[in-house]
Amino acid sequence: MAACLGLVAIGPAHAHVKWFCAYDVVGAPRGLESVLCDDFEKLVALSILALIVGGLFENTVLGAAMVRFLDRTTGWIRTNTELLFRAVCGGFFVALWSFGGIILTPELTTTNPALSWLQLAIAAGFLWRATLPASAAGIVALFAIAASQYGAFHLADYPIFLGLAVYFVLIAFQRDLFSLRPIDVVRYAAAVTLMWASVEKWAYPDWTFPLFIEHPTMTMGFDGEYFMKAAGAVEFALAFALICSPLIRRIAAILLSAAFVAAIFQFGKVDAIGHAPIIVAMIAIAADNTTAPLRHRALALMPMGYAAALAAFIGLYYGAHAILYGSNIL
Repeated sequence: MAACLGLVAIGPAHAHVKWFCAYDVVGAPRGLESVLCDDFEKLVALSILALIVGGLFENTVLGAAMVRFLDRTTGWIRTNTELLFRAVCGGFFVALWSFGGIILTPELTTTNPALSWLQLAIAAGFLWRATLPASAAGIVALFAIAASQYGAFHLADYPIFLGLAVYFVLIAFQRDLFSLRPIDVVRYAAAVTLMWASVEKWAYPDWTFPLFIEHPTMTMGFDGEYFMKAAGAVEFALAFALICSPLIRRIAAILLSAAFVAAIFQFGKVDAIGHAPIIVAMIAIAADNTTAPLRHRALALMPMGYAAALAAFIGLYYGAHAILYGSNIL
């Protein structure tokens, strides 16, 4: 039941709450004793079960058939991945320039008019491969400015932008980052971004409650507290799946892109523009046809890896908040 709830309602749940509701990053998050409850444990168990089933499916004849189907249907995207990234990110920064007063995302506001022209220059840099490093430097500069104004903890929501900056540098020089291809860098950055966002859903579910008043169908009749735990659990599982085996991560990317697109119909153009870079990243990941056999040992270790990632992100989120703002994590 919880898994079905999450998959059906994940679209509206992926609207970035800071763009539409009041929030207080400095305020104390929910104590861990109220987060790590029975419902949470059941949702985690369901998430692990779903990942294991996905891994087993990947090694079947049906799994191989799905890989072939995805390869056929995503051929154009795979061939034009660089073009899609440049076009979408170019449009994103033109939109920021047009709106004005925004650094990178709607809640990161500024009164500095020079930043709008920097955004336009970043967009122009996407026109030529030779100028991609300059655009990447501009993205990093905007990220640093936002971090200086809003704090590193707030900007931990958005490592996807740093991943995109590295992607464009690697594309410009036709290089890998050690053994990571440019698309792999984006994939890992997206996974980190979404896993951090999942913990925020558990830590501050009350930020989203005003949206439930405006959009009562979001919770599908479930209690708001439980809904936020379920939405966070599904998002974390799909984000973790992005760093798993090829078919699992492609399916996760499809589900995540569908979720972000679904949220646009309910929350409008602000959500469309704000999520455009991560939507194109999910589409590119879904089209990536790199293959690697899923070993039984890797499948057996998946629950341990998931548990370690879950503990690490919860610990990092709450630990960083306690250190920076003096909150009581219990």
